[in-house]
Amino acid sequence: MGYQQGLSGLGASSSDLDVIGNNIANANTVGFKSGAAQFADMYANSVATAVGNQVGIGTKLSEVQQQFSQGTITSTNQALDVAINGNGFFQLSNNGSLVYSRNGVFQLDKNGFITNAQGLQLMGYAANSSGIINTAQTVPLSVPTANIAPQATTKIVAGLNLNAQDPLMLGTPTVTAGGGNTGTLTTPGATITNTASGTNNDNFTVNFTSPTTYTVTDATLGTTTAPPATYTAGTPIQLGNGQTVTFNGVPATGDSYAIAPTPVAFNQNSSSTYNYSTSTTVYDSLGGSQTVNMYFAKTSAGTWNVYAGTSTGTASLIGHANFNSSGTLLSTTNAAGVATTTPFVFNFGIPTTDGSSTPQNLTLNIAGTTQYGGKDGVNSLQPDGYAAGTLTSFTIGADGTLTGNYSNQQTAALGQIVLANFSNQNGLVNLGNNEFQQTSQSGVAQISSPGSTNHGVLQGGAVENSNVDLTSELVNLITAQRNYQANAQTIKTQQTVDQTLINL
Repeated sequence: MGYQQGLSGLGASSSDLDVIGNNIANANTVGFKSGAAQFADMYANSVATAVGNQVGIGTKLSEVQQQFSQGTITSTNQALDVAINGNGFFQLSNNGSLVYSRNGVFQLDKNGFITNAQGLQLMGYAANSSGIINTAQTVPLSVPTANIAPQATTKIVAGLNLNAQDPLMLGTPTVTAGGGNTGTLTTPGATITNTASGTNNDNFTVNFTSPTTYTVTDATLGTTTAPPATYTAGTPIQLGNGQTVTFNGVPATGDSYAIAPTPVAFNQNSSSTYNYSTSTTVYDSLGGSQTVNMYFAKTSAGTWNVYAGTSTGTASLIGHANFNSSGTLLSTTNAAGVATTTPFVFNFGIPTTDGSSTPQNLTLNIAGTTQYGGKDGVNSLQPDGYAAGTLTSFTIGADGTLTGNYSNQQTAALGQIVLANFSNQNGLVNLGNNEFQQTSQSGVAQISSPGSTNHGVLQGGAVENSNVDLTSELVNLITAQRNYQANAQTIKTQQTVDQTLINL
């Protein structure tokens, strides 16, 4: 009789329509995986029946097979929206019972835990206060709202250019008459003619070898003019290449005058006592901030005094920087003129008043500093340390790391989302709400961080769309409808046959 086969066909076609209808209904469900109805034929069990004479008794639904192909990924710009690109499921805790999902739409609950729309908590690896992730076990992930602790500044790394043509910090040279002068000389003093000349820092002696001749000795370089030059009253005598001295009157043989440089006393409140200054903010152990000013004063060709101190305190000499003729930093010495323990690094301390340890010891590393002709300026200035900060936002990386961004410009790992993979994904039980449960057929969940082994990667601020292909499903719908009609026709035909027999 064709009724049995027709009825089974109608049931199968109805189930197929249900599956297709469910796919179409979930075409816009985030993370949904479409299903496909799979059928098997049926035969009556009869040992006596010859194999070649078996007649089928219909069909049955053998399984609804989930299609775990990748859905398209759409950006949402929501921080806690996460899409999986590749294999894997999010692991969720339902009061301790674990389920799995591809739906990556999450939010924070009132306790700071990351949950889905049903309140299930997202599982992952926790991070400690230092941002170190513990991969030993998975726990419900939360976003801590506590301030990130401050870190005291210990070093300042500065890359500067100090202008090789800056003037030396020298005042008017001192002119002192030697003992036993018998001439009638007077002098208005020495004059600096080139403020940047390195010889301005030398000690000179003018010796009159006769009433009409003289020599100039540079005591620093150990040189003396030869032969003696002719003296003319009121005519400037050249000292090195940066200054002159003028005499009036008639010298006597043996008269001498010493010309010595006059260093300018450093005063942080007077820009005329240094060539360049810059500043940066440093933090103490409590997160309190202070501005540290650094001053640079050129004292001779290739040599600079370095001063440092707080903007509200007094800056002091912390050392000297020495450059070679190519403008490269050659060496550094401390305030006493002794080579610094670490090359190019000055040690100094600043006071604190907020209860943190005082003085706060700092280092200034100027290894990247040059002395080239050009403007004084900062190429880089990087102090370490930071103040306490509050969480302002967070992002999710491809490896699942949840990174917090804080108001003090720092970042810290808050945790890491994990993915679960299965040897047989079709062995999972579909619980609805885009949730699956592990079974013996699926195998044990293989937990790992995204991007490792056969686990996919994550994309933050995005979701994975349903993998339903509406065009294919509509075609399948027509096919299933035709199958239903054809099976109905089988029953109708059998009915006609039966009616014919009755009418005999």
